[in-house]
Amino acid sequence: MTSPFIVTIDGPAGVGKSTVARMLAKKLGGIFLDTGATYRAVTVAAMQQGADLQDLRAILDVMDRTTFDFRHEGDVLKVFVDGNDETQTIRQPDITENVKYVAGKQPLRSRLVELQKRFASQFDIVVTEGRDQGTVVFPEAQFKFFLTADSKERTRRRHEELKASGQEMDFDELHEQMSQRDYYDESRTVSPLKPAPDAIHIDTTNIDAETVVEKMLEIITQQTDQQSV
Repeated sequence: MTSPFIVTIDGPAGVGKSTVARMLAKKLGGIFLDTGATYRAVTVAAMQQGADLQDLRAILDVMDRTTFDFRHEGDVLKVFVDGNDETQTIRQPDITENVKYVAGKQPLRSRLVELQKRFASQFDIVVTEGRDQGTVVFPEAQFKFFLTADSKERTRRRHEELKASGQEMDFDELHEQMSQRDYYDESRTVSPLKPAPDAIHIDTTNIDAETVVEKMLEIITQQTDQQSV
């Protein structure tokens, strides 16, 4: 079985990773893997079952007795927990606030990394986004991108996303929440948020998703052509 052609897109929340990854996957004729959805799914299950999120054993037990299913439908990764569609639930603010407890524990990450690898192995072309895709999950990826953006602009984007989905949240409170998440992601000892040594950096502060995708496609096409010469 041949290995898939993989493009990783890492970066903090609000830089446009999911939007760009979804668009790029469509342009390349591949599938989009939203790895954050896997951590959020476990968080949803743990909260629904009343588990102590700071108790590693309790969350491992939740994973053992829960069925998680991730299906690629169109350009959307559908998330099912014990057969229930939780695709919208995983985006709720309380899930966002608590996902760090799952993302920061090595045994949990190890299980989910294997799940992500198995999912990707089913396809020929995979565009995956997260915080450690180019460094930990797919270090062998053919192309690695790392997106950044001004913190206020990232907050504005996330604020608009929440508003569009019918969720209201104070801007300053959201900015503080995202700043705390950045600090946690960057300082944790397990798979911290950082660019791979060979990652290509793109600042998305003043450019839209379409422009970011165009830049990526140009880089991928140019380097692929050079390698085939």
